[in-house]
Amino acid sequence: MPFTYEYPHPAVATDIAVFTLRRGALNVLLIERGAEPFRGDWALPGGFLQPEEELDACARRELREETSVDADLLVHFGNFSAPDRDPRERVISVAYLALLPSDELRLQADTDAAEARWFPIDALPPLAFDHALILKRALEALGARAGQIAPLFALLPPRFTLSQLQAAYEAVLGEETEKRNFRKMVATLGCVRETEDFVHGAHRPARLYEPAAAA
Repeated sequence: MPFTYEYPHPAVATDIAVFTLRRGALNVLLIERGAEPFRGDWALPGGFLQPEEELDACARRELREETSVDADLLVHFGNFSAPDRDPRERVISVAYLALLPSDELRLQADTDAAEARWFPIDALPPLAFDHALILKRALEALGARAGQIAPLFALLPPRFTLSQLQAAYEAVLGEETEKRNFRKMVATLGCVRETEDFVHGAHRPARLYEPAAAA
């Protein structure tokens, strides 16, 4: 449909911070920009909202087009509207985060992304636009959600040990927690249930758990 406005209006875009665990460390998905501005720099996946499109659909489309990653659950955590955040024009960014298990993902850069790659949170390259700020806010939002434990299930296989769950919790928060206190917190929340299965390795067998909602 045609649009007619009496006043100048900003463009709207989405940016997506996708997190996963790799070798026990929290990683974020970045793309190398293949076009100006900031060509050759690293950035969060994202792009402009189309006239007939809703924001959630835009975020999913841009993520899929630039990285080949599909995310079922995107969580909106903030809006970024500094007048000079994009050198092309006034752009308001609506930011989302997603948690995904890395062993199920196959990255492939497309559209205006030259490359897509995982980066450990403690070894990030310089980021384009204001994406360092967006990522900082995403990590704060993720840390706040980690206390509920259940959001962390998205980083894990369908069945997991409590040690794996604690490792995910510590990776997201960036700090260690005492084993007994963590397990007490999980028990209080009632967010997991025991299964009859165990994982066997070099040490004593460890019981496997699953989200309580699966009961």
